[in-house]
Amino acid sequence: MNKDNGGMAAIIQGIGTATALNSTNSLDTNKTLFANSPRSLSDRKGRFFMVRSDGCLSYGLNGHGGRAEKLITNAVAAKEDTAAAYISSKPGHELLLFEALREGLEEEMDRDLTVCIMGEDVGHYGGSYKVTKGLAPKYGDLRVLDTPIAENSFTGMGIGAAMTGLRPVVEGMNMGFLLLAFNQISNNCGMLHYTSGGQFKIPIVIRGPGGVGRQLGAEHSQRLESYFQSIPGIQMVACSTPYNAKGLMKAAIRSDNPVILFEHVLLYNLKERIPDEEYVLNLEEAEMVRPGEHVTILTYSRMRYHVMQAVKTLVNKGYDPEVIDIRSLKPFDLYTIRNSVKKTHRVLIVEECMRTGGIGASLTAAITENFHDYLDAPIVCLSSQDVPTPYAGTLENWTVVQPPQIVTAVEQLCQ
Repeated sequence: MNKDNGGMAAIIQGIGTATALNSTNSLDTNKTLFANSPRSLSDRKGRFFMVRSDGCLSYGLNGHGGRAEKLITNAVAAKEDTAAAYISSKPGHELLLFEALREGLEEEMDRDLTVCIMGEDVGHYGGSYKVTKGLAPKYGDLRVLDTPIAENSFTGMGIGAAMTGLRPVVEGMNMGFLLLAFNQISNNCGMLHYTSGGQFKIPIVIRGPGGVGRQLGAEHSQRLESYFQSIPGIQMVACSTPYNAKGLMKAAIRSDNPVILFEHVLLYNLKERIPDEEYVLNLEEAEMVRPGEHVTILTYSRMRYHVMQAVKTLVNKGYDPEVIDIRSLKPFDLYTIRNSVKKTHRVLIVEECMRTGGIGASLTAAITENFHDYLDAPIVCLSSQDVPTPYAGTLENWTVVQPPQIVTAVEQLCQ
């Protein structure tokens, strides 16, 4: 057997093992905005507000409402993205996000002969979003395995391969399709280490595109984070930049735990300069995108960019928001979140996930249970509406959180 396919004979065993078996105002100090801010939730009882997709805010006490200003689109944020500043200081090269994922895959396949890829069209076609382009000719058809359109079968095959010592990376052509493999992911992938009494490790990565795209329709606009978060034994991470996409991919492949890596369909063509030197990120660590003093904004994936657009306007209005890309959807990095909440005393969660049972709901519960004493105001969570994603572009935008909603939510939180 040729070196590129070394160790791959075990995949045959894996197939049988588991087939059953992711405006320009300068900023003032806290005194300007919060001199009379109450420090207890009881002082804010009776206050409510509702943010609409057009950026208008209805709020008040006992039903009396008002309006907030619209988004200022030409504003400039005063503080640099801390992660981008760090990356720009290193020798590096520019990559699109899908190319960064591929580079991470390729480096790990060169490093470890047990790493393999399987999924629909991942081989000679190069994947539906070209993440695996060029890997099949380099590593051969056994290490980059094209599968039939049968998510339950090839996901189960990947889990079996992981049980026998390989490190499979399973691609779902679209995250919504992985609902067909939910039994394999929940009953096998997440639980086998426990139910086998520790006899088996399941070092598998399940990855693929998801989220609301541009008129992809309801079935291709799924956000499965909320579906998978309740499965014991599984880690979940979401990438949002080329830098963290590569670092999280490499970390996920090296982990002995099953990891679901969520990629957003609209972020694949983001370009960023990443370091030439090798790096691996922590799967359980959030990223401080922008330090601030007045409110903690927790977000991830595509919503990171909606938040940063809103931040430009907020800075011009005199607010100093702290933005954290939580990245690790399970478990949460409560250490980073705690330090931020302890400083700002206010929390806004912005997600593309559905409101009912979403990541935001779990984050709200975790913060309330652990850091309630630090809060000066109720936690606000902006989420997608609990409706199937419409095909019409204008309606699609109305179902997802937009920057004007974020601006008005922060204004209300900081009153």
